[in-house]
Amino acid sequence: MDWIVPISILFLYSLMIMLLLKMGNIWKNSSKDFPPGPRPLPVVGNLHIMDLKKLYHTMLKLSKQYGPVFKIQLGTQKIVVLAGYETVKEALVNKADVFAERAHVPISEEFSKGFGVAFSHGENWKVMRRFMLTTLRDYGMGKRSMESRIAEECSFLIKKFESYRGKPFEFRAIMTAAVGNIIVSILLGKRYEYEDPRFIKLLSLATENARLMGIPPILLYNMFPILGFLIGARKKVLNNRKKLHAFINESFIKCLNNLDENDTRNFIDSYLVQQQQERKTRNNGYFHVKNLEESVTNLFVAGVETTSSTLFWAFTLMIKYPLIQKKIQEEIANVAGSAQPRAEHRTKMPYTDAVLHEVQRYADILPLNLPHATTTDVTFKGYFIAKGTHVIPLLTSVLHDESQWEKPYAFYPEHFLNAEGKFVKRDAFMPFSAGRRVCPGETLARTEMFMFFTSLLQRFTFQPAPGLSKEDLDLTRAVGFTTPPKTYTLCALPRSSI
Repeated sequence: MDWIVPISILFLYSLMIMLLLKMGNIWKNSSKDFPPGPRPLPVVGNLHIMDLKKLYHTMLKLSKQYGPVFKIQLGTQKIVVLAGYETVKEALVNKADVFAERAHVPISEEFSKGFGVAFSHGENWKVMRRFMLTTLRDYGMGKRSMESRIAEECSFLIKKFESYRGKPFEFRAIMTAAVGNIIVSILLGKRYEYEDPRFIKLLSLATENARLMGIPPILLYNMFPILGFLIGARKKVLNNRKKLHAFINESFIKCLNNLDENDTRNFIDSYLVQQQQERKTRNNGYFHVKNLEESVTNLFVAGVETTSSTLFWAFTLMIKYPLIQKKIQEEIANVAGSAQPRAEHRTKMPYTDAVLHEVQRYADILPLNLPHATTTDVTFKGYFIAKGTHVIPLLTSVLHDESQWEKPYAFYPEHFLNAEGKFVKRDAFMPFSAGRRVCPGETLARTEMFMFFTSLLQRFTFQPAPGLSKEDLDLTRAVGFTTPPKTYTLCALPRSSI
């Protein structure tokens, strides 16, 4: 049996060489005007110079060497990277249609099969995104009805924090559950108790997949999908997806059995109504079970992970900078008094608003963005980029662009304040991306973050657990598709006792 391993390696190497030659033929016609970049090695491309735990760090360094438009090669896949605010804006906003496609990435394709919204393509993406935006608005996104749901969840969250009586507790799981309940209220029209074991399991599946999708083994699978059978993380991602889909299908059946077309109660109800209407007009439409599974998965995973990770950063930074925390509390008291803060208070709280924007900029929770692709051949910034090219609009380069931010690598709320202390918008603020593929849940996420943040700071002062000083807080970003801070315990001291 000793011959199996070397023969297998030789076979795989031969296949990689064949793939390399094939890719070389595809790109040879465009190489003359293709963007510059580091010289690739056979088979592995530029893998040898990449930090697989923090690809965005390597890309930032390469942008300083090769400019705002450059290429890298990971395995046989050539990728164009766009760096800096002006370049990313030019692509995603000014040439939105050209850069509106989603790149075909092996793990994403295997995960979604091209369905849903986040990783879908062409007309399927357009139809599902349009339905998602319309339905989110129908169920209160940006309206007072949604504010009321978030306010109610804030009350549950406050009671949970009060139950610890100022003693240390692990913050992440509870905050994730609170955020998860907002998404669940839209999807299913219900909420779960924070201790519900099934809910905890669903949340862990979502957060684990968000982490796994960005770790080195998955990146290696994306470069060499033929090696997928060797990569345990790939199997875990797909198994988690299977479990999420099982829950969605169970919920789907319950909604179908109780469906009233004249009284839709949640996202799944609305989807089923649309499905029935589509069947009356066409045989093979878009509103089938696979698109439902992926659309619900997209909403649940993205809605939970991005908002909760931002809130983790927000309270970590409040512990790190207690004077900023105190100033926010004073502003809340002056504007809302003892009343629960609502979205309408945001414009009257310029400092709080500035801090939340700076949290999002500094946290930079999706540094690589989701990968785009070109819908047609294009000449961009003097370089030829062929149709279907894998493009990364590097969000971290926008949020830390030295030409746009006074202190790009510091936590500095004054980035969003003028000399009079009034809130000012900044064009380079793009944590939700931009253009055709901008996050469809941006309005909901902004409302959630403001209401959870201000409601908790109104009632509690956050401090590190005993034995840990604010200077000891580790602000290292986790490795994964998103980059939350490391898990820690904290104390939420009721303000009436301070």
